[in-house]
Amino acid sequence: MLDLFNTFIKSASYNMKIIFGGKFFWFLLTSFLLYGYLMFSSLWQGQLPTEEMVYGHLFFPALLLIFYPAAFGIQNDADTRILEILFGIPNYMYKVWFARLILIYIEVFLVLLLYGVITYYLVYPINILEMAWQLMFPVLFVGNLAFLFATLTRNGNATAILIIIIGIVIIFLKESFFKETMWDISLNPFSVPDEIHPVIWASTVLKNRIFLSVGFVVWMMLGLLNLQKREKFV
Repeated sequence: MLDLFNTFIKSASYNMKIIFGGKFFWFLLTSFLLYGYLMFSSLWQGQLPTEEMVYGHLFFPALLLIFYPAAFGIQNDADTRILEILFGIPNYMYKVWFARLILIYIEVFLVLLLYGVITYYLVYPINILEMAWQLMFPVLFVGNLAFLFATLTRNGNATAILIIIIGIVIIFLKESFFKETMWDISLNPFSVPDEIHPVIWASTVLKNRIFLSVGFVVWMMLGLLNLQKREKFV
């Protein structure tokens, strides 16, 4: 049992090095500094810390953690010539990336828990587990969408451009169509609008989380199906 556990740890560590390309520390540092800057700016301006504010400030740092491995993972495999090895084993490519995605999201969730602990003791006593759990919905949605685009373009920069364009379009349409609706990817579950009854708001948040859940499952399945098309990658 101990040997199996050690093998799993070594395999997970090896795959994480390939996925993050040795750059995870810098993305983690950038994410933390961004969160620290947003939080410090709000407190400096006299805003009272709330769970609503914490979620809003953690939203983009959380997406930053998932962006690089999801967008550049396939390209990193190609650059290190791992693709040829993976495609040499029948039906192995999509299984490897399914396991990698699980590892990536576990790692991101643990980092968000760490952010929550830091926030709890230094800023505001939030519900750490609830905060990290709620943030994982948009993280999974955007992460799997980036993974899908990566399997289509096979290029990290092209995937990044597509995600940025979609993000700009969503921001542009947010005020008109998506704001505080079930389709709002950036919906803050801790922000209850004054003009909406709490019961209606709870229903909206539930529908939003269902929408994001269906979305990230669909993006993942399409991405994994694309990985079975060997001729597109080698």
